Amino acid sequence: QVRLVESGGGLVQAGGSLRLSCAASGIIFSSKDMGWYRQAPGKRREFVAVSTSGGRTNYADSVKGRFTISRDNAKNTVYLQMSSLKPEDTAVYYCNAHSAYVRDYWGQGTQVTVSS
Repeated sequence: QVRLVESGGGLVQAGGSLRLSCAASGIIFSSKDMGWYRQAPGKRREFVAVSTSGGRTNYADSVKGRFTISRDNAKNTVYLQMSSLKPEDTAVYYCNAHSAYVRDYWGQGTQVTVSS
């Protein structure tokens, strides 16, 4: 059974930092592109960052220079270090596991709220 469990969300003031974690089980973690997405109220889910199985990273323009994605294949965990947080970063953040030709897997989400 595949499980992606996010943690680390919470309430933070603008300019603050949070670190999200996503612990995976039931998948060959090292073979997956691991990503973070977010969904704000009334908006579509949007891409935030990805760490590919090949070691590359990519970010949405809105978070470049503020967020850092990393992964620990030994711990089957992907992280999202968020700094200089803004109120517009408020959303539910979801972990995603992707690889070609098979279905994507999603976590249940963790709430991040940034107060002004």
